[in-house]
Amino acid sequence: MSKTAIIGTVAGLFVLLGVIIIFSIMGLYNGAVTSEKGLTAQYEQNQNNLSQFSNKVAEAAQVPAMYRDDFSKVVTDAMQGRYGADGSKATFQWIKEQQIQFDSSLYGKIQNIIEAGRDSFETNQKLLIDKKRQYETRLDTIPGGMVIRALGFPKIDLDELKIVKSGYSNKAFDSGQEDGIKLR
Repeated sequence: MSKTAIIGTVAGLFVLLGVIIIFSIMGLYNGAVTSEKGLTAQYEQNQNNLSQFSNKVAEAAQVPAMYRDDFSKVVTDAMQGRYGADGSKATFQWIKEQQIQFDSSLYGKIQNIIEAGRDSFETNQKLLIDKKRQYETRLDTIPGGMVIRALGFPKIDLDELKIVKSGYSNKAFDSGQEDGIKLR
């Protein structure tokens, strides 16, 4: 083999090695960008999920009051229609005669909305926790994490991607004591 062929082969190997390194760096960079975009999108989805859940509960919680007001109007109108504007001393007798039932299923519906909303929010929170863990692990690996950090990552403040927790759980973890949940 001639000296020129050897130099050409060695130069080709260096070019190939350079191309491999460049593509590896590009892959690490693109992976870091994908991770950060996924984290911020998941955080926004968590905000959207909590907002939708809160709105559903707030709207559904108004229904019993609307039902009460409408029910009261129906009873009042029926009493006045039957007994005149002054009503009757026998109001409770009329209610007993009519066997008026209060629809408690409205409360069950609100409870179902709350439970489903909490479950959905928990799922989204778990996704954010897992995506953040994966990205932080990637940043701490060798040599990939070193290269990613040399490329200027993380470009987002990971501490701003907070998990929403209840005051109850924060107090329990701060004190190291869990007192149980008091329903009323």
